[in-house]
Amino acid sequence: MYLTRRHFLAGAPALALAQSNPAKLKTALIGCGWYGMVDVNAALKNNGVEIVALSDVDSQHLKESAAEVEKSQGAPPKLYKDYREMLDHPGLEALIIGTPPHWHALPFIAACRKGLAIYCEKPIAYDIREGRAMVEAWKKAGNVVQIGFQRRQSDSVHDAKAYIDSGKPGRIVQVDAQIHYTAGTPDPTPQDPPASLDWDAWCGPAPKLPYSPAIGHKSWRLEKAYGHGHLIDWGIHLIDATRVILGESTPKSVTAIGGLYELKGKITTPDTLTAHFEFERCPVVWRHRIWGATEYAPEVTNGIFLYGEDETVFVTDSKWIVIPKAKGESRREMAAKLSGDDMQVKALGQWLAAVRQRDPKAVACTPEDGYTSTATVQLATIAYETGAKVTWDARTEQIQGNPEASKLLKRPYRAPYHHPYAS
Repeated sequence: MYLTRRHFLAGAPALALAQSNPAKLKTALIGCGWYGMVDVNAALKNNGVEIVALSDVDSQHLKESAAEVEKSQGAPPKLYKDYREMLDHPGLEALIIGTPPHWHALPFIAACRKGLAIYCEKPIAYDIREGRAMVEAWKKAGNVVQIGFQRRQSDSVHDAKAYIDSGKPGRIVQVDAQIHYTAGTPDPTPQDPPASLDWDAWCGPAPKLPYSPAIGHKSWRLEKAYGHGHLIDWGIHLIDATRVILGESTPKSVTAIGGLYELKGKITTPDTLTAHFEFERCPVVWRHRIWGATEYAPEVTNGIFLYGEDETVFVTDSKWIVIPKAKGESRREMAAKLSGDDMQVKALGQWLAAVRQRDPKAVACTPEDGYTSTATVQLATIAYETGAKVTWDARTEQIQGNPEASKLLKRPYRAPYHHPYAS
């Protein structure tokens, strides 16, 4: 097992197994429906893993994913419905978590207790207290864990940060970040789940809502009880990238306003939202609309504007642009070198390299850092849901002077599950 020096000196038996075949990390996946398999395929492209086991509560997902894995690596993985049984798979060294966020905390903490290396998709958790419990489990275990914020692999983000750090744009006065798009809205009518899907197990510790295609596979992202909306699912990438560029932690306060103006009855989170984050360095404003409005300039529908005293810098996946204020100076556009697929492969490659080095700090995004970005957008959602300003004390990790908002830091688990956070 690829662990820290403490585990190495303790003589963990799986470590010897890993060292005997260092090129192939014995890895399992929980959550095979879509993005978990994107992560698996990215890991396989790095030639660094052997997928020995898969877990999912949909037997059809298991069957299809197993066939894909066997085709890629030549050997079939063992299949499990219950991830807890999978974590006892002989010789297991690492876990990829590709489930919806309400199913991140429990398997993450269980895997930490077993000392497994972990790659966990963003957001790190459904609620802020889950995230803190996960960070503490990681600190106690000392295992190598990376949180899947793929824009950390974006050369346009890194190049723009270096340019801004050079001071050429002047002091950054404000940042605007946005992702506008047309959301898919499957049928919200309650109906029986697919025969292959154990809906009760899929809902797990979250509320068990009546199944519909609008909240099931892939569509859970805009359901409040599971994905918690566009800002937390998609916007978190740009908020994380903004934090990286500015060198910021959590905001001092957040306000948010919006609503369901076009997609009411189809989704349960805002189709239009503006959130104002008061960071130490400058304010950051998030905006989204996901109901089908068309941009005058479509190339800015997904990106970050950093407004400096002398220049504005725009950053998106495919490029970054410098827009001078001075008359007579032309815009300068720099194309990104890596595509989205390239960033994904690089992300898994960085994780695998850190595992081989047994260095928890060598990952692109630690659980602590992933928690910080996740808590940032979760505070905005709390501000929206309470209709009030949220003031955050980063030292105590408490919301100040707002008892109703404080209640939303931790969502009660559905029986028989138990929330991992102990205050």
